[in-house]
Amino acid sequence: MAVTELRLVVTAADYEEAVAFYRDVLGLTERGAFSSDGGRVTILEAGRATLEITDPAHAAFIDEVEVGQRVAGHIRVAFEVPDSAETAPVLVEAGAREIASPRPTPWNSLNARLEGPAGLQLTLFSDLPDGE
Repeated sequence: MAVTELRLVVTAADYEEAVAFYRDVLGLTERGAFSSDGGRVTILEAGRATLEITDPAHAAFIDEVEVGQRVAGHIRVAFEVPDSAETAPVLVEAGAREIASPRPTPWNSLNARLEGPAGLQLTLFSDLPDGE
C-alpha cells in the first residue's frame, strides 16, 4: 500500500475569506472548486506535503523557539516560502494575526507564526544561508 497524496481538510466558517487568503494571498494554486446542494469545497495545491508527527515535549519546544511560549493546539500548518520575513507582513495585511515575528531557529531557518483564517496556526519558514 502506498499513499499518493496528503490532504489537510479545513472547515472554514467564512469560506470566501479562507479561500481568498490561502489561494490569492498566500499563492496556493487552485486544483479544483466544486459546489452542490451539499456545500462548497476548493482544493488548493501546496507543493510537496509531509506529515510531521511530534510528541508534546517537542511541540512545546517548537512553540518556545518560534513564539516564546506554548500556543499551538494539536494541529499547526507549516508553509515553506522563499522569504518568511517578506511573506508574513503580506499575510497579516490580508487578515492573518501575527503571533510571533520572523526569528532564526536552531535548525537554520527563519520562522514566523501567524493565525490564519479558520483559526489555523501557521508557521512560515524559509531556509537561512549557512552561517546566519
